[in-house]
Amino acid sequence: MPIPSLLVDFNNADPQGRVRLNCVGTIEDLARFGVRLVDGLRIIVSDGELEADGEVMYSTDEHVWVAKIDWNAIRRLA
Repeated sequence: MPIPSLLVDFNNADPQGRVRLNCVGTIEDLARFGVRLVDGLRIIVSDGELEADGEVMYSTDEHVWVAKIDWNAIRRLA
């Protein structure tokens, strides 16, 4: 299965710098691609201009799925 690419808002990060996966566009992408979030799932997160590789994990503090990304490895899309 190819690595899913999900629309996110990079400004919607938790205090640990993990991008929250609860935006409307993210939820729509999850439904469209039939992706079920599980700990350790490798994904690509994108806002349409930038993208980054991420690893899904559940935030027990906020009770929401998040993606751990390397903020220094964000790529600009062409």
